[in-house]
Amino acid sequence: MSVEVHHVAEGPPQAPLLVLSGSLGSTLEMWRPQVEALSDRFRIVRYDIRGHGRSPVPPGPYSLADLGGDVLRLLDRLGAERAHFAGLSLGGMTGMWLAAHAPERIDRLALLCTAPKMPPEAWRQRAQTVREQGVGAVADGVVERWFTPGYAEREPEVVAMMRRMVAGVSAEGYAGCCTAIEHMDLRPDLARITAPTLVVAGGEDPATPPADAERIAAAVPDARLHVLDGGAHLASWERAEEVDGLLRTHFGGAAPTGGARPASKESR
Repeated sequence: MSVEVHHVAEGPPQAPLLVLSGSLGSTLEMWRPQVEALSDRFRIVRYDIRGHGRSPVPPGPYSLADLGGDVLRLLDRLGAERAHFAGLSLGGMTGMWLAAHAPERIDRLALLCTAPKMPPEAWRQRAQTVREQGVGAVADGVVERWFTPGYAEREPEVVAMMRRMVAGVSAEGYAGCCTAIEHMDLRPDLARITAPTLVVAGGEDPATPPADAERIAAAVPDARLHVLDGGAHLASWERAEEVDGLLRTHFGGAAPTGGARPASKESR
């Protein structure tokens, strides 16, 4: 059953609606760079995933259909028939589900640092750890994957802020979303996506490496792929300027620039 997630809307009320969906362990604050860069052109709606931030924490486990249903309920509350959607990591998984199962609600789609399927055992173990020890037990490892070592050394205050963000998530909410990823297999859905799709990968992302992005872009009809030189899992923050440019161009309706290319059939 869907829940009413906490959200914030910024930008001109009549501008095209762009929904931003974040990573496991994040709150809507992870999208701060994109709000600053894009809210002049778009009506930006950020939200806390169920079990995160100020959103409700229903008893787990959760499914990807639950997370997608929360977005559909949010769109209904906003009175929006359709919206652009950008998701990173778990947010990108939610975006793929939405574009395949509710295509009439998604206009253009951006998938950042995400994957259509992940090793289930790792997520089963992480959910167990979090339920037994709290999210703080995994926070250091999560944030280590979010940023490259060089960035983490240059920006220790950002790393500390993000660690606090992760550690502050409800254990039940975090573990419930781990289970959604554990049971996820979006590969059969990718060919059904009709929304114009941009796929972005961080060149140094250890969590969802570029090979995952290549698989998505090869399977989604006419998807375009951009691999950032450098940048780890939270590319929306570490490589914000480049990501902002890609999103602005993609959702503005023109072909992405700066090296984006059509996915080739040979890379399937």
